Amino acid sequence: MTATMSPSDNPLETGFCGLTLNSPIVLLSGCVGFGEEYTRIEGFYNRDAGAIVLKGTTREPRPGNPLHRVCETPLGMLNAIGLQNPGMDKVVDEILPLLDFHETRFIANVCGSTLEDYAAVTRKFDDSPIDAIEINISCPNIKEGGISFGHSPQVSAKVVAACRAQTSKPIIAKLSPNQTDIAENARRCIEAGADGLAVINTITGMAIDIEQRKPIIGNVQAGLSGPAIKPIALLKVKQVYEIAGPLNIPIIGQGGIASAEDALEFIIAGATTIGLGTALFYDPLLCKKVNKGISDYLLRHEMSSISELVGRLEY
Repeated sequence: MTATMSPSDNPLETGFCGLTLNSPIVLLSGCVGFGEEYTRIEGFYNRDAGAIVLKGTTREPRPGNPLHRVCETPLGMLNAIGLQNPGMDKVVDEILPLLDFHETRFIANVCGSTLEDYAAVTRKFDDSPIDAIEINISCPNIKEGGISFGHSPQVSAKVVAACRAQTSKPIIAKLSPNQTDIAENARRCIEAGADGLAVINTITGMAIDIEQRKPIIGNVQAGLSGPAIKPIALLKVKQVYEIAGPLNIPIIGQGGIASAEDALEFIIAGATTIGLGTALFYDPLLCKKVNKGISDYLLRHEMSSISELVGRLEY
C-alpha cells in the first residue's frame, strides 16, 4: 500500500523551536556567508532550505585570523576563519534588510569573548526580524572566549542564561564535541533556557607543512569538518537526544552530511533538522538532492512527515 497525500501537503515541513520550516535542511553558519553568497549560483535557491544560519557575528568588527585559514584534508576540511565579520551594527542595520524573509527562515549566530559580549549581540538581534538566535559557545578556531565556554557545562549554561535574558526569540545552543560529556552540557544549556541544540560543531585539529615544518593554518589549530567527522557527530546526536528528546527540545544534527542517506541517519538518531555545510563547497545544489531523497524515503516507508522518523533508532 502506498501512502497518499493531498497536493498541498508537504512531507518535508518541519517544526523547530516554534518555527515552521519548509524543509529539515539548515544551512550552517560560515558556509553561506550572510545568506547571499550561494544565491549567485545558477539553480541555488534559499527556499530549498528550511533555514539559513548567518555567519558568526560579534559585538565589534573582527578582521579574522592570519592566513592560511583553510586547508583540505582527506574526507574533510580544516578552517580557522577567526569569526571575520563586520560587527553586529552593520549586520543588523545594513545586511538583514537585504534578505528575503519570505524565502526561508534566517537564524543569527552570536559569538563573543565575554558574557557581556554575548548578551549585547543577542540584544541587538532581538530587535531585528531574525527568526532565531544560535549561540556559538564552541568555536574551535579562536584563541579566547568560545573555546573555553563550550568545554564547560557550567560556563555554557551561563552564556545561554545571559542570552536568554536578552531575547524572547528561540535560542539554539551550538555544542562542542571537544568535551568530556556533551549530554551533560546539553542538559545544562536546556535548564538555562535553550530552546534547541546544534550538534555538533567542528572537531579541533591541525595540519603541518612537512617541508617548512610549520603549521599550515595560521592560527595553528582549526576546526575539522566534512565526512571524516560524520560517525562522531552521529553518536553525539544520539547521546544528546537521550537528554533532549524526552523534553521535546529539537536538535540540528550536523557534521559530515553529504547525502540524503547521511541526513536520514541523523534524523533516525534524533535530529529534527539536519545541517549542511562543508558539502556545499563541492556540491552547491545538494539541498535539492537531499530534499528529494528524504521525500522518497518517507513515501517508500509510508510515512507522512519527518516527525515520524525522528529518534526512531531501534535496538
